[in-house]
Amino acid sequence: MARSRLTPERESELYAAVLDLLREVGYDALTMDAVAARTHSSKATLYRQWGSKPELVARALRHNKPVDLTEIDTGSLRGDFQALMALTDDCQMEKDTALMRGLAHAVHDNPDLHRALRELLIEPELNGFGEVLARAVRRGEIDPDNPALELVPHMLIGAFVARPLVDDQPVDHAFLSAYVDAVVLPSLGA
Repeated sequence: MARSRLTPERESELYAAVLDLLREVGYDALTMDAVAARTHSSKATLYRQWGSKPELVARALRHNKPVDLTEIDTGSLRGDFQALMALTDDCQMEKDTALMRGLAHAVHDNPDLHRALRELLIEPELNGFGEVLARAVRRGEIDPDNPALELVPHMLIGAFVARPLVDDQPVDHAFLSAYVDAVVLPSLGA
């Protein structure tokens, strides 16, 4: 939907401001007026470029994930998981986890946000992750009939939700690496 009259640098600035505002006030309190004020742009420009708040938020989140997961291929599933984890540092992982928890709550009351997030963020991530798993199947690391294949995204999302609740700790590389080795890979027989 974006009519790109904005330079890539300006677009990145706008997306960064949206994410900062989301972290500060949450989705429900985020307004296009606040984004316009923070970015020194007009609401008309924002609506012309993105059409709606849900679309702008989803595109900002997508922009924050520039790597195509299908490009990650280390030759082993464990290596691919490690490469995926290496895409972000612990501090950014904690910020992103908090942001996603807030958005997960907001999607229950906002079907437009849910649709935009599914279309622009979740489905591309699931498709990319599905290709990572399919390569592991083709390499013979995973039995193609393993029922856990379809549940890997649920397992990983569960780790991000459960760690702060159960341990009162943020998800970090050490935890995620241990979780992948102890839970995800064994469930896949890898």
